[in-house]
Amino acid sequence: MEGSQIYIGTPCGLVVCVDRAAGQSITGRYYHCCSREGERFHSLEELVFGMERFFDSLKFPYPAQSRRGFAGVRKEQRNDDEAPLGRNSMRREPRNQIEERRRVMDEEELLKQHGDLGTFIVRVQHRQNSSWQGRITWADQNKTVNFRSIWEMVRLIGDALDMVGGPEGQEARWPEE
Repeated sequence: MEGSQIYIGTPCGLVVCVDRAAGQSITGRYYHCCSREGERFHSLEELVFGMERFFDSLKFPYPAQSRRGFAGVRKEQRNDDEAPLGRNSMRREPRNQIEERRRVMDEEELLKQHGDLGTFIVRVQHRQNSSWQGRITWADQNKTVNFRSIWEMVRLIGDALDMVGGPEGQEARWPEE
């Protein structure tokens, strides 16, 4: 396909397969190169937090800001297996639970995954300003758009799904042919 945007191109690229959408709620699966099984999500929140955990496990793209929280961990609650907590940091996963990520699925296999309503290839290039920046490709339409935040990425997915099942003449953020 000439001019195709259908590629992964990065170790942290994900294929998001949306199977159902009802109002603001979507369900589906997302795939990455480190697992043959799709990670299921039943809401946008589950999708975003699952993707964030994946990026954290890869340590790529590395976040520009460290995580912060309001609650500290008392000394008696901490195991020796846990990573030390620094100032202004949240509780981290125990070291022995952080998976060593290895590529088990190549790009061609990833691109064979499709959702019933829509398929999106998400390439997060940076995690800055407590958000993500990157590119998203609506694989069904071979259209790619840059996004500057998680919110913008979510809106692009929502707009694409609305264009599939919604009325004609809807405001589109995706480029026209």
